[in-house]
Amino acid sequence: MRNDNRLSRMLHVLIHMAQHPEPVTSEFIAGILSTNAVVVRRTMAGLREQGYVRSVRGHGGGWTLAQPLDGISLLDVYRAIGEPPVFALGLSDDHARCLVEQGVNAALRGALDEARERLLARFAATKLDGIARDYEARMAQHPGFKPRWER
Repeated sequence: MRNDNRLSRMLHVLIHMAQHPEPVTSEFIAGILSTNAVVVRRTMAGLREQGYVRSVRGHGGGWTLAQPLDGISLLDVYRAIGEPPVFALGLSDDHARCLVEQGVNAALRGALDEARERLLARFAATKLDGIARDYEARMAQHPGFKPRWER
């Protein structure tokens, strides 16, 4: 099963956007992420619908943050991108009448539900400004390093 990296990628983009004062185009973001601008626009649309970013069309347009990073949590971004599955593990329903399968699913369901709840609570408690501060601390440890958009 392939990992869904949209959350990580959109967090990456939002932190870069906070560091970049001008609007950024879908093409610019696509270059950072090594993907297609259409994919960027599709994914950013969910963030726009939730009010975390805005877009302006035309020359000089692009994407900008609509809220400060301290007003956006990991959970906000996770929900805005459609709440992709957080686990590759799942329940089997091949033999729904089998009592063994029912018992296995009951045990797994409880553990997976509890783990998901804890993860989402952690997402809710983590604001993007904390990630940005971590980025700035890392940058301070690497004098002379220039982000890709400044090269």
